[in-house]
Amino acid sequence: MNIALWIIAGLLAVIFLASGIMKLAQSKEKLTASGMGALEGFGDGTIKAVGVLEILAASGLVLPAALDIAPVLVPLAAVGVVSLMLCAAITHARRREFPAVVATMTFLTLAALTAWGRFGPESFTG
Repeated sequence: MNIALWIIAGLLAVIFLASGIMKLAQSKEKLTASGMGALEGFGDGTIKAVGVLEILAASGLVLPAALDIAPVLVPLAAVGVVSLMLCAAITHARRREFPAVVATMTFLTLAALTAWGRFGPESFTG
């Protein structure tokens, strides 16, 4: 189970790092043209803030445990990802972007599994 949780956290970290960097590096127009249409209703500052949150989430899912510095931050970061993905799923559902809702809910489920595993049976404490 520990290895599976590391793999899940690593995959989520890569996905959120890439997404966060894209949101910070590209303009809103370029992002929406590339398929991120759900960002149309948000301001540039909000998009950049979400990008920062995604990069922080990516870091929090892996680095605390890998560096053995406050590994309790891993499940807390996973809870943050769950919250972020819940908001994203609502946004996609309102826009009737159902394939994006499915993808978002998949990430939410993986983050919830990570939070459950790291708070519970595969905790880094003890």
